[in-house]
Amino acid sequence: MIVIMEDKLIHISSLIGDPIRILILWNLLDGKTYTATELAICVNTSPQNVSIHLRKLIQAELLQVERYGRNRYYRLAKQDVAYAIEAIANLIPSKAGKKEPYPNIDADIRYCRICYDHLAGEIGVRFTDNLFSQNLISITDKRYEVTKKGNKVFADFGIEMEALKKQRRLFAHACLDWSERKYHLAGALGASLLNRMILLDWVRRKKDSRAFIVTGKGEKELYEVFRFQV
Repeated sequence: MIVIMEDKLIHISSLIGDPIRILILWNLLDGKTYTATELAICVNTSPQNVSIHLRKLIQAELLQVERYGRNRYYRLAKQDVAYAIEAIANLIPSKAGKKEPYPNIDADIRYCRICYDHLAGEIGVRFTDNLFSQNLISITDKRYEVTKKGNKVFADFGIEMEALKKQRRLFAHACLDWSERKYHLAGALGASLLNRMILLDWVRRKKDSRAFIVTGKGEKELYEVFRFQV
C-alpha cells in the first residue's frame, strides 16, 4: 500500500513539476475557463504542445474540460488543485532584508486577487484578520467557525449559512497566502463573501488578470458592514 502511494506521489509531482504544466495550472487559479489556444498564449507555447500537456492533466484528474459548440474549455478539476498550487508557491523563499520578496509579480496581484473562488492577497488577509478581531469568526486547527455575532452579520449581508454548511466542500478554512505568508479565509464561506462583494459592486476584477480592485462604494460599505478599513 505504501509503495503504491509513493508511486502515485511520484507520478503526480512529476506532472505538476513540468514547467509548461505548472504554468497552465497557475494561470487557471483565477477560477475561469480557458480554451487550449488561450492557454498556449498564456504559457508561451504552441497549441499542439499545450494540447499534449492538457491531455495529461485531464488524465490525472487535475483538469476538467467542457465542450460548448466547437470549443473546449479547460478549468481546474477541483479546489484541492488550486490549494496545492498555492501551497507550492509558498515554498518560494523570500530573501531576507528585501521589502519586495516578489519583485517580478504585479503589485495589484499581491494587493488583492482571487484565489480560485475567494479573496487573497493583502486585502484577503487583512479582511480575514478583521473578521477575527471583530469576533465574527474563531479558528481551531486551521478551520474557522462562525460566532453567534458572525451568524447575524453574515445573514444580514445576505449569506445563507445553513445552505453553505450543506455544500459538499469545507465550510471555512485557513488558506496560506503565498504573497503575505499569512492565512486568509477559504472554503464555502470565503467564496460566498466574494460573490456577494462582486454582486454588490464592492470589488471588481481587473481585465485579463486575477487582480481585483476595491471600488469607492466597496470601501464605504466594507467599513459600514464589517468595520473593515481598506
